[in-house]
Amino acid sequence: MKNTVIALVALFATSTFTFAQDKAASGAAFKFETETLDYGTIENDSDGNREFKFKNVGNEPLIISNAKGSCGCTTPEWPKEPIAPGASSSIKVHYDTKRTGAFEKTVTLESNAVESSKVIRIKGVVNAPAHDPNDGTDHSGHGH
Repeated sequence: MKNTVIALVALFATSTFTFAQDKAASGAAFKFETETLDYGTIENDSDGNREFKFKNVGNEPLIISNAKGSCGCTTPEWPKEPIAPGASSSIKVHYDTKRTGAFEKTVTLESNAVESSKVIRIKGVVNAPAHDPNDGTDHSGHGH
């Protein structure tokens, strides 16, 4: 009797595990190379474009219906066509690097993926603008 109970428990655990695996694989699914891109410390008004690379690891085409930045300074671009199972693509993000100081922003993706709402992040520090000696302003104290 004891062996029968152990066998039934083992059988139940195996079938539950198999079902969980099937469920996770069903549908479209993101797998990002990284979910946070660190710009590091960059110069004011430098290139604010970055790219999140991802793969559809699900078994159905992945369709991104919307991507929204957490503020007007973060602008995402996303593929409008379905991404086939096993195919790769990217989300392009532009940050306004005329804004001085540290930043941490998010982009929220809406899709048909198993995880229908996905948040990716950017962060970094933008240096203050460098003084332009040719801007016509005399800072020497001597006047022109």
